[in-house]
This record gives sequence, structure tokens and C-alpha cells, in this order.
Amino acid sequence: MNRKQKIKRLVAVARLYYEEDRTQNEIAQMLDISRPMVSRLLKEAKKMGIVTIEISEPEEDNMEERTSMLELLHQKYGIRRAVLIKSGVSNQITDRDIAQEGIYCLERFADEGKTRFGIGWGHMIGEIANQTEKSSRPLHLGSSLCPLIGNGGAGLKNYHSNELVRSMSEHSQAEPVFLYTPAYMTNEQDLRLIKNLKNYQEVYQAWQRLEVALVNIGNFPSSQDFASRARYGNLLEEEKAAGRILNYFVGSDGHVIRSESDYAVQIPLTLLKKTEHVVGICSASITPGALTAALKSGYIHELIAPENIVKKIL
Repeated sequence: MNRKQKIKRLVAVARLYYEEDRTQNEIAQMLDISRPMVSRLLKEAKKMGIVTIEISEPEEDNMEERTSMLELLHQKYGIRRAVLIKSGVSNQITDRDIAQEGIYCLERFADEGKTRFGIGWGHMIGEIANQTEKSSRPLHLGSSLCPLIGNGGAGLKNYHSNELVRSMSEHSQAEPVFLYTPAYMTNEQDLRLIKNLKNYQEVYQAWQRLEVALVNIGNFPSSQDFASRARYGNLLEEEKAAGRILNYFVGSDGHVIRSESDYAVQIPLTLLKKTEHVVGICSASITPGALTAALKSGYIHELIAPENIVKKIL
């Protein structure tokens, strides 16, 4: 192996470990080498200056700025508590940190005595489930965990609500409550039939007793279509949709866009409004417009979000 190939290998290993947050065992399996070899390569990458680690103590000014941002979030949007995540070297790293804070948030509520939890779907909820699976310790996520929305199509793990609930409950003390229905129905009759099923009524009762709801905040438009054309026609464009909470589309002024042909299966807004703690979580790719719309809706009480995006909406 010549020097150029060696450096390329060191860079690849360093990226997997520091940017993609892979464990040394995972890297060893991916590259078909031993774990001690991975450790030696990482040390060599540091020695050659390929990897540099900088430890910085937060400056007082930064702490004051963050405190000011939290106060503004409360004054402008009524946010009670917020965790603002600094940008990592990539969106992937930032999303990992946001997801970790999502887990801490749920555990904090459990420590405060909350027992009945519900979760949305999407990239960030999927990342939380993924980190829950990787955790070396059992997590404390209340006594029951239910989905807040039906299940997406096959192959979309982050949008398969039952799979997210199963994954998180298996690695915690929570008892899972499953919803055996798609996220969207094609007509009112089918939706009415679903709502008469015993399973839906059991989940509905769980929604009525909900204490903590962790909901995804997403962009509009987004990579997933969410059957928006069938559900809304041209309404999303006409009413200036800017973002999403769960599978509800929100206009730029914060109003939830309604449609007579929206047959989505998700927690009714009346029940979400009554939930004591609604925590909004969003990825590093959230747009300022989408986040603003979600916060203006009035449904979000607490927030876990990238600091650089929050700065833009205050």
C-alpha cells in the first residue's frame, strides 16, 4: 500500500468513526479488519494530523446569548422549555445529537413521574429509535408508549409507527400500544370503519390519557409526499403551507390547513391540544419557515432544535 492509499484509508476510517458515529466494531466489520487495527488506524490519523480534536469552554457571551434565545422563544411562541443543539461537522452528526436530547427529554419526563407517552414518526423519531436500540443500558420511557399516527408504506422504517414504538419499548420499561391501520384512508367510509374497530378505540383511549407527546416538525414540501395531493388538492399551495406537525400541514401564519378529503389517521388536534406536554423535535435540515409555522400553531410546548435555525426565527 503506497502513501496515497494509506492516507485515503485513514481518512475513510476517521470519517466513519467521527462523522458517521460508527463504533470501532462496526468499522472493523465493514472493512474486514480487526477492532484493534481500527484503533491503531484512528491513533495514526490523529498523529498525522488527519484528525484534530478541539475542546473549547463555552464563553460567557455564548451562555448569555443562549439564555436570551430561550427567553425570546417563550415570549414570541410560548415555548416553556427548549434545548438548542449546536451544529456538528455534518447534518448527520447534528441529527444524532438532537435525537440524543430527545431521549434525555423523554427520560426527564419519566423521572418527573410522567408515565403515558406517545411518539410521531419521520426521520428524527426514527433516529431516536435507532439510538435507543444502540443504547448500552435500558431506558426509562414511562409505563406505556403509543403511536400518534398510523403506519406509512412498506419499506419506510421511519414512517412505520408500530415499528418505532416496538423498537423503543423493547429497550425501555414502556408497554407498547400498537395501531394496526395505515396512515391514510382513501375515503370517509373506510376511515369511519377504522374508527369503529376495537384497536383504534384502544389507541384513542391512550391518546385521551396521554401526558407526553413527542411530535416531528417537518418541511413543506418534503421528500415524502404524505398523499398530500389526494388529501388536499391545491389547498396546500393556496393556503401557503410551510411545514408539518405529525401529518398535519401548517400555513406560514400557524393555522392548520383543513380539507374535507383528508382521511389521515392520527391523533385529533383536540386531544393533542389537551396533552400536558407536547415536545416538537426537528432535524438539522428544517427550514426557518417550517419551524416558525409549527411554533405559531400553538401546539408545541417544548422544543428540541438546531440552534442556528432558531436564531433565524427570533
